[in-house]
Amino acid sequence: MSIQKLIASDFSSEYTFDTSRSGGAGGQHVNKVETKVELRFPIGESRLLSEDQKTRLRVQYKNQVNQDDEWVLTEQSTRSQVKNKELLLKKFKRLLAEGLKTPKARKKTRPSLAKIETRLKKKKQKSFTKSMRGKVDY
Repeated sequence: MSIQKLIASDFSSEYTFDTSRSGGAGGQHVNKVETKVELRFPIGESRLLSEDQKTRLRVQYKNQVNQDDEWVLTEQSTRSQVKNKELLLKKFKRLLAEGLKTPKARKKTRPSLAKIETRLKKKKQKSFTKSMRGKVDY
């Protein structure tokens, strides 16, 4: 399954939302309302992802995966719980797409002869400049 089709598929049955009070400024209202939204996605229990994709996500986002093998994302940038949920879902899909991309294989290359010569000329010039910094005999 391609990454685009996978991202477009419905993950809503696999993740859960938790809410809590946001930190920071906001006055009396922020102390009463739970606007911070937390998305918990159990990677190991996902039926839509293959084992290779699960491993890739665990490695890519190792600092966001807890000991229960849950990928935890939070959002608290706005004062609206609904808006934070929408932003969090966009963030989840974006990070999922980035995490599932296979990195391009690096092609081995060698520096050209001209580049090597240029580097050696610069090294000689730098060496000469530094050697001239010594004590001066009169």
